[in-house]
Amino acid sequence: MDTTSPPAADKASVYQPSQQGLYFPRPPVFQTLEEERLHRKQRLAAVCRVFARYRYEYGFAGHVTVRDPEFPDRFWTNPFAMDFGRVRVSDLLLVDHDGTVLEGSWAVNQAGFVLHSAIHRQHPHVLASCHMHTANGMAWAALGRPLDPITQTAAGFYNDHAVITEQAGAVVVEREAGQAVAAAFGDNKAVIHQNHGLFTVGRESVDEAAWWFIAMERACEIQLKAEATGHPLKLISPEAAAHSAKHLATPLAAWLHFQPIYDAVARAEPDLFD
Repeated sequence: MDTTSPPAADKASVYQPSQQGLYFPRPPVFQTLEEERLHRKQRLAAVCRVFARYRYEYGFAGHVTVRDPEFPDRFWTNPFAMDFGRVRVSDLLLVDHDGTVLEGSWAVNQAGFVLHSAIHRQHPHVLASCHMHTANGMAWAALGRPLDPITQTAAGFYNDHAVITEQAGAVVVEREAGQAVAAAFGDNKAVIHQNHGLFTVGRESVDEAAWWFIAMERACEIQLKAEATGHPLKLISPEAAAHSAKHLATPLAAWLHFQPIYDAVARAEPDLFD
């Protein structure tokens, strides 16, 4: 759980330490693949616990995946129909793109496998992915609209999220359908799947994917509440929105946002590391 190692350079981010000698969280650097694999699994299990805390669960729906550092055609994911609030590192499943469980004793969610496998297969830059059936995300997805840049949070997704209409509202269990959704994902860090919900991805960490999901769910909630007032929305200018997206919505910024959340759940629920 060490976060003191220096991160890769991220010149676009404003999150750079300005005073020498002060602690500044930094993404870890790993010496071995085994060390990196364990770290990814620990963070994935922690994300499950966090999503349970935030009440993102909806029955057995919802999936978090992270690519294995040694075998890029395999990914780790949460067990099917296990309470997110009790997921431990030892419970995680290693699954290949064909849906075969290579490690673990639980079944994998078929619909979750089809979509996440397609996203990981078609987009090698995607390290991790999150999808949950959240109230605000599902409500906004029913409108079939992208988010407007009405807050800095929403501006973080400016020109970096899309609305997918392929298989809208359908339970995606066929591989071809999953491939169509993944193709529509493009290079965006988040999508709104019409009549379904939200998907987010992380290029550098599962922490990043988790924060984008938390932020997008919040952005959906804020826009729903703002529109409910009946007053016209005041949009951030395209220039300002693009500036916020470039400087405040980087992978490093997302990773940093997630660190206090991770710290809280790690301290309160250490059994997640079992």
